[in-house]
Amino acid sequence: MLIKARGHVSFRELLDELEVSPATLKRDLEYLRDQLDAPIEYDRFLNGYKFGAEFRGRKHELPGLWFSERELYSLLMTHQLLSELDGQGTLSRHLQPLLERVHQMLGTTDAEAKAIVKRVKIISPARRPVPSKFFELIGEALVKRRRVAMRYFSRGRGEVGQREVSPQRLVHYRNTWYMDAWCHRSEGLRRFALDAIEDASLLESRAKDVPLKQVEAEMDGGYGIYAGAKTQWAKLVFEPQAAQWVSREEWHPRQRGRWLDDGRYEIQVPYADATELAMDILRHGDQVRVVEPETLVDQVRAALASASARYVPSTNSPPLRSSISARH
Repeated sequence: MLIKARGHVSFRELLDELEVSPATLKRDLEYLRDQLDAPIEYDRFLNGYKFGAEFRGRKHELPGLWFSERELYSLLMTHQLLSELDGQGTLSRHLQPLLERVHQMLGTTDAEAKAIVKRVKIISPARRPVPSKFFELIGEALVKRRRVAMRYFSRGRGEVGQREVSPQRLVHYRNTWYMDAWCHRSEGLRRFALDAIEDASLLESRAKDVPLKQVEAEMDGGYGIYAGAKTQWAKLVFEPQAAQWVSREEWHPRQRGRWLDDGRYEIQVPYADATELAMDILRHGDQVRVVEPETLVDQVRAALASASARYVPSTNSPPLRSSISARH
């Protein structure tokens, strides 16, 4: 910035302005030239540093990436995370130029970079991959603020229907992608699973813009992926064994939790649809009890009774006993 503003700056002026040692300044100048391709050169006649002759009269901007070495390694880890989230390589492919720049700034070879990311493993069970053509199309619609016509399979009703939507945002949740969009057929905000799109095309018509605060208010109030602005609260109590982990988990941004005197942990979470909440309760087995509301108590009780009925032991089977797997 100093060289750009003044045309040329002496070594002494740089030392005084930046308040660094001569050794540090030399390293910084070398880094700017060798790693960031800055066209800085020393002019003996001016006794200072300036941009090279080939850049005179042209606008030159240094790269916008200014990270410490630790931050660059974190970017490598993030790239690995994106690669695991994106089985078809859609995101990682578009981020490849950034990754190459990070390698250059770190001075690492491809072999070294691959060795680094191999030290990170992301486990994504039950991942539902999204075809790259649909992910990219929805991403383009979001950026260009265009509508999308799509053929969509509604799993709840088991029906395929034609929809015209205005995408508002992408949501990644539990190893798959969703789209929050204004549905022009139902005239309201809806959440669509991208892996349930059977066909889609980008329309010329401009998307309906819904204020982000309205999107958040209507789509983020419920529990998990089930949207809804009208919510009720569930109260759950976990036994001491499960409480060690649940007390550190975030079930919902607005949850309330407290330790009970007997070592159990109570958590209260809002929900609009009990489907996913009931599933998360059931995975804790006998380590949790639903206190309220009564409708949720009945739903979980019925699910447990139905599951138990599938495991009625035969006369020759050993008696069943409760157990809980170790968590790490």
